[in-house]
Amino acid sequence: MTDIHRLSATALAAAIADGQITSRVALDHFLARIEHMGEAVNAVIAMDVEAARARADAADAAIAAGERWGPLHGVPMTVKDTFEAAGLPTVVGEPRLKDYVSTHDAVTVARLKSAGAVIFGKTNTPRLAQDVQSFNSIYGTTNNPWNAERTSGGSSGGAAAALAAGFTALEIGSDLAGSIRTPASWCGVYGHKASYGLIPLRGHIPGPPGTRAEPDLCVAGPLARSADDLALALEVLAGPDTIESTLWQTHLPAPKPVTLADFRIAYCFEHAFCPLADATRTRLEEALESARRAGANVTRLNDLPGGFEAGYDIYDRLLNGMVGAAIPDKLYAKARRGAALLGLLGRTKPGTLGGFGQRATASHRDWADANEQRHRLRDEWQALFADYDVVLLPGVCVPAIPHDHGGNVLSRKIDIDGDSHGYTHLFRWIAPATVAGLPATSAPVGLSDDGLPVGLQIVAGYGQDLTTIAFARHLAAAGLDFTPPPAFG
Repeated sequence: MTDIHRLSATALAAAIADGQITSRVALDHFLARIEHMGEAVNAVIAMDVEAARARADAADAAIAAGERWGPLHGVPMTVKDTFEAAGLPTVVGEPRLKDYVSTHDAVTVARLKSAGAVIFGKTNTPRLAQDVQSFNSIYGTTNNPWNAERTSGGSSGGAAAALAAGFTALEIGSDLAGSIRTPASWCGVYGHKASYGLIPLRGHIPGPPGTRAEPDLCVAGPLARSADDLALALEVLAGPDTIESTLWQTHLPAPKPVTLADFRIAYCFEHAFCPLADATRTRLEEALESARRAGANVTRLNDLPGGFEAGYDIYDRLLNGMVGAAIPDKLYAKARRGAALLGLLGRTKPGTLGGFGQRATASHRDWADANEQRHRLRDEWQALFADYDVVLLPGVCVPAIPHDHGGNVLSRKIDIDGDSHGYTHLFRWIAPATVAGLPATSAPVGLSDDGLPVGLQIVAGYGQDLTTIAFARHLAAAGLDFTPPPAFG
């Protein structure tokens, strides 16, 4: 078959199980596409072809013997280069890790393998996964398959680009500041930020190799070319880590709405705290209209629970406190001195160097206060979901931005319909779901007039991951689905 890359992972798994396609043929198909088309995108940055072919052959032999390893039996896939995979480098764009090869699997990778997946490579990230653009000094820049002059996003930018270009059947990403949702939106694929704590992050870098503690705010989740694939991958990935599994197991509630008309929808597409580009708003409103025409109950929110700006401030305090805990001692000491000086000068607003220094070096007492506010905010969101099944938000305020590697996240600017705004505006619409620990699915809802994808962010109550995915599935049935970039069809 010449169109294996057009199949969803769900369909490919079924074809392999039925003997219509072999795992080895599917793997070699993806490898050939990467060889002939991969350089223009630079998404897949490390592979172990020999080991992958051996596993694919073993998968085919198992099928012939009437065995099935799991729901992803024989499906070739890549994983974001933040997840350790035995025998593959895990560099995360960090020069200090350029020679590091993992000897064990992250929990997520182990679960994918147990489900039968054939993991053949890694996808690119920014250095230590700390940017909205995927570029680093080790592997270079990942381009957007829709327009090579634009970024694919970050930090799961290689994952999203590889999916959009048809280089892999499925991907796994991580999300702290929109790192699944933003690349999914900008590359026109699906991405799911799981409810906080649903998928273990042991084996994820950063932190350093060997880190055991679960990070605050950050979650894992799948990226795919179909909503069905998100649900399939979530079934494989969800569940407690080893120690926690002695006490509890995961049960994801089925969605209560059965049809698109059954959904009670709240939405917020306009807010002074983070304006949207017209190109983004137009596609989001068209998606909302599809739901309204289907008979869904739709209500506009003038603000978000706890206030959009106030909620973002809590997120910013927690995020920068987490970043500060991980920086080297000398840099931490410098940040403390700088924050003290800039504080005397009154230059510690959020989104500034002084604001970062102050929050990155805040006391545990300050963190505890932000944490308490976070949990009060979660209560407000949970109360909202007594009346609504999903809240629809922008995933990011603009379509994919041009490559910009100068300065840093605090100094760069983005253009929103001719007006200059701080680069950190790219984090604002993703913050509500992150700080409240809520599930959020990014679903493709069309292209801008410039031919760039736009994604809709679908948020639901804690643990209602299957509800956000179901809503994305209904939109796909209504015609709002993944379409391949013209050069990679």
